[in-house]
Amino acid sequence: MAKKTAGIHHITAIVGHPQENVDFYAGVLGLRLVKKTVNFDDPGTYHLYFGDQGGKPGTIITFFPWAGAKRGTIGDGQVGVTSYVVPEGALGFWEKRLDSFNISFQKTERFGEQYLAFSDPHGLQIDMVARAEGEKNGWEFGGVTPEVAIKGFGGAVLLSAQPGKTAALLEKVMGLEMGGKEGDLVRFRSSSEIGNVIDLKTTSSGRGQMGTGTVHHIAWRADDDHDQLDWKQHVEKYGYGVTPVQDRNYFNAIYFREHGEILFEIATDPPGFAHDESLETMGESLKLPAQYESHREKLENILIPVEVRELD
Repeated sequence: MAKKTAGIHHITAIVGHPQENVDFYAGVLGLRLVKKTVNFDDPGTYHLYFGDQGGKPGTIITFFPWAGAKRGTIGDGQVGVTSYVVPEGALGFWEKRLDSFNISFQKTERFGEQYLAFSDPHGLQIDMVARAEGEKNGWEFGGVTPEVAIKGFGGAVLLSAQPGKTAALLEKVMGLEMGGKEGDLVRFRSSSEIGNVIDLKTTSSGRGQMGTGTVHHIAWRADDDHDQLDWKQHVEKYGYGVTPVQDRNYFNAIYFREHGEILFEIATDPPGFAHDESLETMGESLKLPAQYESHREKLENILIPVEVRELD
């Protein structure tokens, strides 16, 4: 039977000052900071995770914040736009909320859907769409209630250096179904109710350059460790070089760079974010993997203090 991913597991991006990052994604967008940890490959840098109340796959945006780092260029070989989905009828609330924080936005349309398009403080391109599918987010913060809260990812817009090969990968390897064409976009869908709509741009946007304000990688869902190993063999069968399994504490991960130069990850749904702290206290304290626990005091002195706070 052909392999089919349920959709997006998480998206990871590079941003600037960590407090600005927390203020925007928690304070403005109302997402929950579900995990405050470090980049396992660079422990002097935070790895911050935001999502819905439970930190479920398909809701998680993660960040490597580097204060003062060079701005990147969004372009081919990257996720160009990260899309969030909100309940039907909620876009009016978000227009007023963005206005109240002096965040400029544009109303756009693609494939018959209305979007609010805007940027985060470090240049990441975001848009928001209202759909009926997907369960409501029970997290309530700073005036964002479950009736209007972000449910998770609506999807993403991919910018590929070789869009024809990326399209073949999405359909034949990842198991997404082509859902139509509009202008220079091709739409693909997965089976999940969130993180399930991928729009692939078929024309060049110019070469992307990694830096703040750019997406580092997009991760796709695997059911569990066994399914992930099946995915590794499956992707390798198509000639892609896949990394060994990496233990990321909250999921296991494998990585490969597809022919359009976008870095793909396949991540396991379990164990999730509540296994090293309670569901109720997720994100409140700095959590370190075992290999860095002995360096806690040093790391806490290096890392810039951050707090989740309600904004005026």
